[in-house]
Amino acid sequence: MDSTQPRVPVSFSYASESDPGPYPIPPNVPIEGGSASTGDRHVIVVDVDAWKLYELFDARPVNGGASWTAGSGAVFDLATGALRPDGWTSADAAGLPIFAGLARYDEAVTTGAITHALRFTCPVTRRAYVPPARHEAGSTNSVYAPPMGMRVRLKVSVDISGYPAEDRVMLQALKTYGMYVADNGGPFFLSGAPDPRWNDANIDQLKQIHGSDFEVVRMTGLVVPP
Repeated sequence: MDSTQPRVPVSFSYASESDPGPYPIPPNVPIEGGSASTGDRHVIVVDVDAWKLYELFDARPVNGGASWTAGSGAVFDLATGALRPDGWTSADAAGLPIFAGLARYDEAVTTGAITHALRFTCPVTRRAYVPPARHEAGSTNSVYAPPMGMRVRLKVSVDISGYPAEDRVMLQALKTYGMYVADNGGPFFLSGAPDPRWNDANIDQLKQIHGSDFEVVRMTGLVVPP
């Protein structure tokens, strides 16, 4: 959106770790999983004039979008890259922006290059986090479980030559920039921005890649809350 988008009030379940509204949310904004979703119901809005990123978790419109409720919300300044306060969540469990870690069609296909790390999820995470992550949402203290923010990369030895073109772009990004644990969820699930032009059959071939094809590259500064 641009800066003319009207702001609307948002009330948060986790208000103490959320940036207060109002947020520039249009009534017809896409909700992750659709309006009837029982999932995370993320909403992402980019103010392209002010260079501000607005993200909501469990977003639900009230009175046709005149106001909203959400589990949590975060505002990121894209001009500075400033992080959340230490210990704060965002719309993602790790306290990081969602948008920055998405695979997008315009990068994977139109441009043919992804020049940043991608976000991924794990079903069980450790009660700890690795910067730049700011928050943990773990269910175990096991040192064998991945903490939020743990960064991995696809091993250089993995042959990606036989994959479709857009898959090769994503896999090369995973070799060059890696991916980081951003939330609890499906095992090694990447996230992409929705676009009707994606070829689902091609994307499905990424499932041939296994967890053993990755190596951990960053655990520096591990934070284990008391």
